[in-house]
Amino acid sequence: MRFPLLTSPQAVNDLVQEVGFLPFFAGNIPGFSIEELCPPDLWFSSEQDGPWEWKGPVIRQGGCVYGKFYGGRAGYVSLDWLADFCNHRRDGYDFEGWYEDGHAPRKHKLLYDCIGEHGLIHTKALKRACDFVKDGNKGFDTAITRLQMQTFVTIADFTYMQDKTGKPYGWGVAVYATPEHLHGEAALEVVGGRTPAQSRARIAGWLEHLFPHENENTLGRIIG
Repeated sequence: MRFPLLTSPQAVNDLVQEVGFLPFFAGNIPGFSIEELCPPDLWFSSEQDGPWEWKGPVIRQGGCVYGKFYGGRAGYVSLDWLADFCNHRRDGYDFEGWYEDGHAPRKHKLLYDCIGEHGLIHTKALKRACDFVKDGNKGFDTAITRLQMQTFVTIADFTYMQDKTGKPYGWGVAVYATPEHLHGEAALEVVGGRTPAQSRARIAGWLEHLFPHENENTLGRIIG
């Protein structure tokens, strides 16, 4: 399948709605990433925004979620596929059940509960609140990535430092939330009560339709 060049946040959002799943960085499927589809002159441009700056605007359009979903690397999932994606990745659990059955350590629960309590919380505040500071808890990046891979946490937006004129600069700081907080419980309800295995099979069938020449192992890196 051939994809269009991505030259704006709207173009990114349109492609996410069309294909359902879109990694940010290049992976095992050639040409299937924002990194490969965005013209080189839009990366780190001082004159116009590019894919790094588009992430927040795409998320705020409300038609997808963003997070480290693909092998610990970032990308988008459309709301049309969110319920099946979460059903598969969570193996049918909510977080409390996941934790109580021993699938997550205490650090994950600490972060998840804090995010749930605040609704929206940026990285620096989350680290402070959960004592992921010097001489405190360790392994923040691993824990927050794992929570995203399991779809219990997503990135809701990015916040930026501002200069004296109010112009944003530097790298965006991730703002975390749960998918339920952003889109409501109904967005995660699987139509027809599909099992996690059935949700996975539905996703696999769609990806096989998009990429008929890719093997199961390659597609499996997206499915997770």
